[in-house]
Amino acid sequence: MNRSFVRLAFLALGFLAALPAHALPREAAVPGGVALVRLGNGSERPQAWFGEKRVAVLRDGQGWVALVGLPLALEPGEHALRVQAGGSEGTKPVRVAAKHYPTQRFSVPDRRKVEPPPEDMLRIEREQKRIDEIKAHFRDEPNIDLAFRAPAQGRLTGNFGLRRVINGLDRMPHAGIDFAVPVGTPVRAAAAGIVVETGDFFFNGHSVYLDHGQGLVTLYCHLDRVDVKPGARVAAGQRIGLSGNTGRTSGPHLHWTVLANGAAVDPLLFLRKQ
Repeated sequence: MNRSFVRLAFLALGFLAALPAHALPREAAVPGGVALVRLGNGSERPQAWFGEKRVAVLRDGQGWVALVGLPLALEPGEHALRVQAGGSEGTKPVRVAAKHYPTQRFSVPDRRKVEPPPEDMLRIEREQKRIDEIKAHFRDEPNIDLAFRAPAQGRLTGNFGLRRVINGLDRMPHAGIDFAVPVGTPVRAAAAGIVVETGDFFFNGHSVYLDHGQGLVTLYCHLDRVDVKPGARVAAGQRIGLSGNTGRTSGPHLHWTVLANGAAVDPLLFLRKQ
């Protein structure tokens, strides 16, 4: 066999083994984080479920890896990941450590967005049903770009997981991160994907949901303008809209959420180093 060919083959194998590892998010096995669970090195892609939600399974230089999104409400301790591989089924342990998230207190001028009157509840319930459908969606896409890019250039003003007190009332934890940008700032897709939904939501304002495959979805909220339509394919870095001040806000900004198997997880774990 040609020695040059052998040498190139080994170099190529080394390159392919190293490349995907950089695409995996950083692991943080805490509520609101991501667990990376090794599933062996078989020839066929295993399937895995955390609770009732199917999770992403990717390959790196060491074999198959389950990327498990851990809900913010998840209790610390040992949980089971159900795995099907090679015609057999079993479980893998997912050990979750405790994490403390600080409290954020702020005011929203529009009181209706904090204490919705009864006439708004039907709209909120209808929107929540659609959001739950998006969270449960799983598109079996084998090649995923996980080196997410920041969707806007701006100072971070709201960290993930903050326990929020709005107008003196306890509300849901912060399920994303905020970029302090003025109205009209370009908002770009964090990675390639398909637009699964757009719309004007009661709390989120004008929003875009992007499906990146295997249960990974990103959400862009409070937009002033949406430039894409459901079903469209977008490239990483493509402009999908302009930032704004719509929905429940205390001022102009972009809110960005990353969903993994339906769980909102810390987006900073996915951001590639610039």
